Amino acid sequence: MPLRIDILTLFPEMFAPVLGTSIPKRAAEKGLVSYHTTQIRDFATDQHKSVDDKPFGGGPGMVMMCQTLFDAVEHAEAQDPRPARRLLMSPQGRRLDQAMVLELAAEQRLLFIAGHYEGFDERIIDGLKPEEISIGDYVLSGGELAAMVIIDAIVRTLPGALGAETGAHDESFADGLLEYPQYTRPREFRGMSVPEILLSGNHSKIAAWRLEQRKLRTEARRPDLWSAYRDRKTEQ
Repeated sequence: MPLRIDILTLFPEMFAPVLGTSIPKRAAEKGLVSYHTTQIRDFATDQHKSVDDKPFGGGPGMVMMCQTLFDAVEHAEAQDPRPARRLLMSPQGRRLDQAMVLELAAEQRLLFIAGHYEGFDERIIDGLKPEEISIGDYVLSGGELAAMVIIDAIVRTLPGALGAETGAHDESFADGLLEYPQYTRPREFRGMSVPEILLSGNHSKIAAWRLEQRKLRTEARRPDLWSAYRDRKTEQ
């Protein structure tokens, strides 16, 4: 069965352009993944369709209330018998990296909770026990963009999503190194030439050159990744 991705949001219309374009769209057409959005506001019970309220104790902003989130999660999860791994977009969560992307891609079902406003009533986290995930140390207006980033990162790792089975294996972070430099036609452009090794047709030498370039680029641009890579190699 395809990976099922549920998205709980106040703005489901934001997802259609992203999930209906490029790799996310092709992956769905190939039957690798299915997307299902749920409008949180549909589960509000008052005449104003309220989903948030002022925080107890005072303070700026509005806080998303428990009832609508609990009901929305329970409704979405009832649509498929497979248990969902609940993910809540939060700047306080675990920082996303490629290892986590691959971990999530191995699941059968993921449920994203994309909040808005100042934050969530803490009882949503205590009661639903979602995993909090962050895409970086900054604050967005809501969790929708973060969810899109994570979904795109996950879907492109699914076998067959990129067309070439090895497509995702050579990309940055796949093994802790950044990707090697790429070139295409023309061979010469404004005094800049394609490295001769790439024109040699010697695949073993090309592979060795690319690996060396990945190491040099990682050491120069991401010393944190380079240090971790060297430590792993030393342990092996």
